[in-house]
Amino acid sequence: MRAIVLLSGGLDSYTAAAIAKVEGFTLCALTVQYGQRHVREVEAARTIARVLDVERHLELPVDLRAIGGSALTSDTAVPRDRDVGSTEIPQTYVPARNTIFLALALGWAEVLVARDIFIGVNALDYSGYPDCRPEFIRAFESLAALGTRAGVEGARFRVHTPLIALSKAGIISRGLDLGLDYGLTLSCYDPRPNGRPCGRCDSCLLRAKGFREAGVADPLLLG
Repeated sequence: MRAIVLLSGGLDSYTAAAIAKVEGFTLCALTVQYGQRHVREVEAARTIARVLDVERHLELPVDLRAIGGSALTSDTAVPRDRDVGSTEIPQTYVPARNTIFLALALGWAEVLVARDIFIGVNALDYSGYPDCRPEFIRAFESLAALGTRAGVEGARFRVHTPLIALSKAGIISRGLDLGLDYGLTLSCYDPRPNGRPCGRCDSCLLRAKGFREAGVADPLLLG
């Protein structure tokens, strides 16, 4: 079985991809270069793809900076020290990003005759993004059935979200059980010039919370 895995270079996508591999899928990894503020996460994705021995790693440039609307694709300051429990959608939300990413994965899946897509979205410890919710994933599966030749001909695409109901601590514990090295990942929205995480953006705060609640040290911060 072949699956498309969306691989960002972060902790969640690494874990989701590793779960897909454990479940017996041959992995084809898709990393979207969407005009994000830094390339460190793309470099991390390359390393992770090698570690997971993916069949193919496609890096696809789709520059969303022209659309804007997000601190991740513009010079707008990344929010720091925010209450990550807030229900307000933050400035780091990239308009329709997961819709775009899943559409690209769906197109590649049709070409490769794959029917499974893995994405590391999470609906518990996350920043309130609307495209991380279960109802969005279900709606996209319906779209895939209606909007593709394979779907019209009877194929069923499934979008796997193995992390969607887990806390960040639960995700980390699951990954550690699989022997994952989270020192390979980067979760920061706005790393320092030396590539180290800022420690104050939503992603850094959620990551720190997850490792703290899991009772283990973040290997990225050791040394």
